[in-house]
Amino acid sequence: MTHTQSSPHAQAGSPHVRPGAPHPPGAPSTAALIPDSAMAVTGDGLPDWLDPVATASRTVRPQQLSRFLPPEDGAGRQSAVLVLFGDGARGPELLLMERSGSLRSHAGQPSFPGGALDPEDGDQATTGPLRAALREAEEETGLDPRGVQLFGVLPRLYIPVSGFVVTPVLGWWREPSPVAVVDPAETARVFTVPVADLTDPANRATAVHPSGHRGPAFLVESALVWGFTAGVIDRILHYAGWERPWDRTRQVPLDWRA
Repeated sequence: MTHTQSSPHAQAGSPHVRPGAPHPPGAPSTAALIPDSAMAVTGDGLPDWLDPVATASRTVRPQQLSRFLPPEDGAGRQSAVLVLFGDGARGPELLLMERSGSLRSHAGQPSFPGGALDPEDGDQATTGPLRAALREAEEETGLDPRGVQLFGVLPRLYIPVSGFVVTPVLGWWREPSPVAVVDPAETARVFTVPVADLTDPANRATAVHPSGHRGPAFLVESALVWGFTAGVIDRILHYAGWERPWDRTRQVPLDWRA
């Protein structure tokens, strides 16, 4: 699988809509045009190596993923992220992006593609998170959502610092398409990480924030992946049976800007 990883200016000025290029202002995303009947979650035809992830997604409980769960009163802004697995040159891999350093929140932090649900995404209890995950991935990376097979949905989790209630949507990149930075104001780069690097004990550490918060971290692709994204990856590796023993005493300090 070959992906395009472009500089922020590589696709500037393109007059055509294409994978990896920005949409003209006001143009609907491809995901927005996919009918609800096609917004199915299915494990049919998945590669065998994804079976443990699909199985875990059907059995894992919210408390097994995070101690931060959605408020019982329904507060919080509904959002979704796309946890997209592909088959790369070095085997299974995950799609990530790095947020722009100029953003007011989570600046420079690697993350899954995703964002808040829009009214046009539909019912937040059914297909809304699925459509939002695909739509946001398309808007942020140029991904063609028609090449993605959704095969699982993890329990909703909560990010207290931002008030987002997040649904992780699992996808298989059945028909790969080029990806790149679409809006440099929001995204610094788009990249893939081999699962082998994520499971390598040499790339694992515990991130320690000045507030006292501690959580898993991954040092991969010249990036420090921590916070919500690292937490989801950590739990997927664990419950899929892919986790390898690693040194949990190895620490990576964060600063207050993180």
